[in-house]
Amino acid sequence: MNDAVASHRRDLPLLSGGVPQERADAARNRIKVLAAAERLFDTLGVAAVSMDDVAAAAGVGKGTLYRRFGDKSGLAAALLDERESELQTAMLSGPPPLGPGAPPADRLAAFAAAYLAYVDAHLDLVTLSQTASAGARLRTGSHRLWQHHCAILLTAAGVPDPQIRADTLLAALTAEQVRHWRRDENRPLPDLTAAVVAISRRLATV
Repeated sequence: MNDAVASHRRDLPLLSGGVPQERADAARNRIKVLAAAERLFDTLGVAAVSMDDVAAAAGVGKGTLYRRFGDKSGLAAALLDERESELQTAMLSGPPPLGPGAPPADRLAAFAAAYLAYVDAHLDLVTLSQTASAGARLRTGSHRLWQHHCAILLTAAGVPDPQIRADTLLAALTAEQVRHWRRDENRPLPDLTAAVVAISRRLATV
């Protein structure tokens, strides 16, 4: 691993890590709740499922559910955690261009395509996690990770205002925006991917 890659990995915040060890019963309840939530969301749609529905399907008390996850957006975030971790692993140690070993502009373009695919694949859950309250998207640990990754790549590309450019790219890929493109305007994902990749390359150009 070269110094630049090692520095990039060291600088990025991890999505998981430093999490206190769960009690066995709490871990079992968590697995049951997430399995029930995923099944209900897939079957009925995110908007149609209540926290009470999830508690009943998982066979846990409502108090247990609310203490652990807070609200439905907390459930959404927990369900997305595994998918986000897969993207994080690909960014940090996967093959280039998404992983280390490619020029910064190529890595940024690969991230933009991968992130768009992730949002599109889990659109309802990402929308819920990002819009639960004003500014919710900006407060998640995953947003901090994506923003920091993009800013590191843009800094390496030598462009001015890398933080603002990173924010600009992610603002263009919010779940609400992707939903509008895909469901209101019926834009094909390959066309959107090509456009987003082109925009990310422009952002990585001085």
